[in-house]
Amino acid sequence: MFKLAKLKTRLGFVALLLVHSQWSFAQPDSAKFTGIGRVATPAEVAAWDIDVRPDFKGLPKGYGSAEKGQVIWEAKCANCHGTFGESNEIFTPIVGGTSKEDIKNGRVASLNDMKQPQRTTLMKVSTVSTLWDYIYRAMPWNAPRSLSPDDTYALVAFILSLGEIVPDDFVLSNANIADVKMPNRNGMTTKHGMWTATGKPDVNGSNCMHNCVPFVQIGSTLPSFARDAHGNIADQNRTYGPYRGADTTKPPISALPSSSGLAIVSAAQASSVAPKGPSALFKSENCSACHALNSKLVGPSISEVAKKYEGQNGAQEKLVTKVKMGGAGIWGVIPMPAYPQLSDDDRKALVSWILSGGK
Repeated sequence: MFKLAKLKTRLGFVALLLVHSQWSFAQPDSAKFTGIGRVATPAEVAAWDIDVRPDFKGLPKGYGSAEKGQVIWEAKCANCHGTFGESNEIFTPIVGGTSKEDIKNGRVASLNDMKQPQRTTLMKVSTVSTLWDYIYRAMPWNAPRSLSPDDTYALVAFILSLGEIVPDDFVLSNANIADVKMPNRNGMTTKHGMWTATGKPDVNGSNCMHNCVPFVQIGSTLPSFARDAHGNIADQNRTYGPYRGADTTKPPISALPSSSGLAIVSAAQASSVAPKGPSALFKSENCSACHALNSKLVGPSISEVAKKYEGQNGAQEKLVTKVKMGGAGIWGVIPMPAYPQLSDDDRKALVSWILSGGK
């Protein structure tokens, strides 16, 4: 009993010292929040202050070859961005749409070409520091900040080699990164208010909240010869992500449904209370962000799941629980989020639809 009391006394004294120590560090400048927080240590600031500016301030020392970057790319990047940066049906392409003439001039001509199917990263980005900074801070998406500076140099070198901005045997480093000529390097200006406090704003409008028109006329349409030239756009949506696209087998509408917009609001309200079928649930709950119908994305396809559990007893109940609780391990290490907000009936309907292969 004596030993226990003595131990409690010592623990109490240690706790008092810790509280006193914390209090001594927690002296903010403002008296409004006395005793809350403390000044960040230089090491803590350095851990977060990792952004790289277009003038390369903040860029760490290091180097990496395009050859090494290809190895890292195929292991950690290609699943989402494609083997050659063409997107692999998940994200917009990184590579493409640039030419040797663009690299020479510093402006990407295809940005003004209506025939260019999509604007790629290398078409738009003006500074190589932007590529380096984003990859280092945010990639890969399931393990951000897991890449070393040398890994990041290698990946950027590989991406630049895919765009034929640098040769295949190029070694990128902090010493030569400023020499890289991006195809759209002249597509950015710093002469505006967002870059310098004294710069002129690049938007010169003024607030307008009066004399608003009650009716908005649609002013942007596809030319009639091109509207359905490649089939119905509404049928060409990806099997994941946002669903959009006009029915190009029908003539374009000349105006919005009503001048007041009430018809649109009423339709939206009606759809929000209408019962949702399993395919609609699949879209509205963002399942399509990770699961496609017939091809693997972040997670398995619907057809893969249906094939795996075909004829298995208890598959329905097992997957209903999986949808409700979430988890990982069956199809890989990337976890599926839980969906407790769905009703039991909705979960059962969704799982039945998945086990049918999306029919």
